[in-house]
Amino acid sequence: MKVTFNKPYMTGKELHYIADAHARRHLSGDGYYTQQCNQWMKALTGSHAALLTHSCTAALEMAAILIDIKPGDEVIMPSYTFVSTANAFVLRGGVPVFVDIRPDTLNIDESRVEAAISDKTKAIVPVHYAGVGCEMDTIVALAKQYGLAVIEDAAQAVQSTYKGQALGGMGDLGTYSFHETKNVIAGEGGALLVNNAQYTERAEIIREKGTNRSKFLRGETDKYTWVDIGSSYLPGEIIAAFLYAQFEEAEAITRRRLHIWDMYHESLKVLEEKAVLRRPIVPDECQHNAHMYYILLNTRQARDDLLSYLRGRGIHAVFHYIPLHNAPAGKQYSRYVGDMSCTITASDTILRLPIFAELEDAEVNDIVEAIYDWSSLGA
Repeated sequence: MKVTFNKPYMTGKELHYIADAHARRHLSGDGYYTQQCNQWMKALTGSHAALLTHSCTAALEMAAILIDIKPGDEVIMPSYTFVSTANAFVLRGGVPVFVDIRPDTLNIDESRVEAAISDKTKAIVPVHYAGVGCEMDTIVALAKQYGLAVIEDAAQAVQSTYKGQALGGMGDLGTYSFHETKNVIAGEGGALLVNNAQYTERAEIIREKGTNRSKFLRGETDKYTWVDIGSSYLPGEIIAAFLYAQFEEAEAITRRRLHIWDMYHESLKVLEEKAVLRRPIVPDECQHNAHMYYILLNTRQARDDLLSYLRGRGIHAVFHYIPLHNAPAGKQYSRYVGDMSCTITASDTILRLPIFAELEDAEVNDIVEAIYDWSSLGA
């Protein structure tokens, strides 16, 4: 048996739409397929504007510029996240201030945010880990109380909701990823969701290298020129065409992933009852998108042993993240507030199982069987 960790899903329409984009003879950014993708995201989230970017990293960098991060400004976020969440602000001279995560969802612990707020704090960045929503009511209320921006890192959360609202659509700004490891993909790709209308015009300018080219293309000005800082954050139409084929099948892709997630969850219940592992916890107010299925082992040694055992059986499972506050660059560019024990424990004990739309039920059963076989060895 050999089961890869991820296999990018193809709907069958990608090459057709790419050929159509070629025939339209508009291959740079903001053509027909980019606009179709933007409209799809606006309809999904209710955002004031949705702007396709070449990565979620790019969208986060745009967000840092939009809220005018300056050297010394602080941004509160979890340490248990991908490096781009922090790096986007460090590039502007900002200081990530890390707080611990909740032991249940592995999302930022909203009860620890207020203690991290200082007179230098500019924003809170909740990361919706595994497509499960953070406690957004508390976070948004805190931000309002202290006059802070909220930037949702919803890289893993396309089609997830919190109390019926789309993740990415509740903060001032939100960001998505369409990397090939995500549910719907473009190979590389992302988006900035603008939920606070005051940022819309400047977001377009920043995305277009600091020019008002978007206004020019809409006929709102007779020429375009350099008006602000910015960079080249647009993807080309080939990427957008590929992505739009994925968007059309997004609901079906998510249904299939949820089926696989549910299979894992039900099958591993007995091992949780025996205290061999802990399964993911999804609060009642959250609808997740089955971006990942992970288990938490009791110790780092147990996690490493199971990881090695599964790979010996041809099953490619993985773990992540190295907490950013302990990383070499994290020690240089950031600080943390309070105890970080849940972050460290999650990093030491988490194991992510294969999940992708084409994973067969029989393969899921084989993976579960392998975990039970390992546990019977005296784990």
